[in-house]
Amino acid sequence: KKAIAMTGEMTLRGRVLPVGGIKEKILAAKRAGIKEIILCEDNRKDIEEINATYVQGLTFHYVKEAMQVLQIALI
Repeated sequence: KKAIAMTGEMTLRGRVLPVGGIKEKILAAKRAGIKEIILCEDNRKDIEEINATYVQGLTFHYVKEAMQVLQIALI
């Protein structure tokens, strides 16, 4: 898919883990023309803390497993 980004850490067993610096990554993605962002379910609280102006026009997909990432990014 075009205009999709993802951030997170993944274990050897395919579990997606949260990462830091979410606000900065969101702002950079938006400047780059990204419209959808995939991140760890545990990072949801970080998005909720960001001013709504900065996340306007972005769609967030929250995942826990690598297979979910593949389904969103490739379909």
